[in-house]
Amino acid sequence: VQLAESGGGSVQAGGSLRLSCVGSRETYTSNCLGWFRQAPGKEREGVATLSLIGQTTYTDSVKGRFTVFKDDASNTLYLQMNNLKPEDTASYICAAHGGRWHDCHPANQRLFDVWGQGTQVTVSS
Repeated sequence: VQLAESGGGSVQAGGSLRLSCVGSRETYTSNCLGWFRQAPGKEREGVATLSLIGQTTYTDSVKGRFTVFKDDASNTLYLQMNNLKPEDTASYICAAHGGRWHDCHPANQRLFDVWGQGTQVTVSS
């Protein structure tokens, strides 16, 4: 398994969760790491990305609430989610691609070629 997520769960609106994604050293040092999510009946969408040079990008709906960061010592990518809303309910999936740094963006889903299995986040109102 090249990427494995954990940290999902059920919280009330306004609560927080921190998701983790552990990868192999080769995958973790890809040029771009990202978090995506897919809700039932909806298409998978990009949430946040972190390039190898530390640039972060977020989709508009999570700006100011979510933070993506990593710990190099443990090959772990994190997604800190604060002020969660019911519309954040989804399976959250981490992914990686070795493309160009300036292609590291949540909208460039098609470039990601290594995917985890996902961890479920449920936010109740």
